[in-house]
Amino acid sequence: MANIFPKWVNAVPVKVIIALVLIKIAVVVGVTYYFSPEYTRVGYAPTQPVAFSHEFHAGTLDIDCRYCHTFVDRSGHSNVPGSNVCMSCHSMVLKNDPKLATVRQSYDSGEPIPWVRVHKAPDYVYFNHSVHVNRGIGCVECHGQVDEMEVVYHAKQLSMGFCLECHRNPEDYIRPVEEVYNLDWQRPTDPEAISEIEGFVHDWGVNPPQSCSGCHR
Repeated sequence: MANIFPKWVNAVPVKVIIALVLIKIAVVVGVTYYFSPEYTRVGYAPTQPVAFSHEFHAGTLDIDCRYCHTFVDRSGHSNVPGSNVCMSCHSMVLKNDPKLATVRQSYDSGEPIPWVRVHKAPDYVYFNHSVHVNRGIGCVECHGQVDEMEVVYHAKQLSMGFCLECHRNPEDYIRPVEEVYNLDWQRPTDPEAISEIEGFVHDWGVNPPQSCSGCHR
């Protein structure tokens, strides 16, 4: 009996399998690359219920980060300030400004302002703010130059690779503790100052975990 199909049909199953494997690899690589925080989070700048300018408050007025984020050096989480913190100034400054109506309503009712969260580590990641800032990790290392942001946005990747880079080379990121909240501080280039920072790493016993259990608890 003569063959109905030509010989080249015999190679079709192999070619289909190879094509499916290549497509699967391409999908995995694409998802891994483009679904990283660099693409899914960096640049995220949600509209907030109140137009609060960090550029003006932290930059022009030079208000210390801890005035609003009062527990950043004492707690694992950096708190979002309540409206009572806002009203400590705005009960006298721009107290009748329509732009602050939401703040005044929150203060009078006791209901918190529904701020939209910008920075969030995954639920399976353990991160302690106080441990980092009390050992010389400045705010800008993770949050960027906040004092230049009219609207706060997600500036850094905050990915596992981002964190491990700091954990592997803490001397490249640590600064003097008194400069942690100085958003304009620049890393020194002279050998003596660099040696002093390296001394902090040694004297403070800074040895960030690099094992899985260090951040995934």
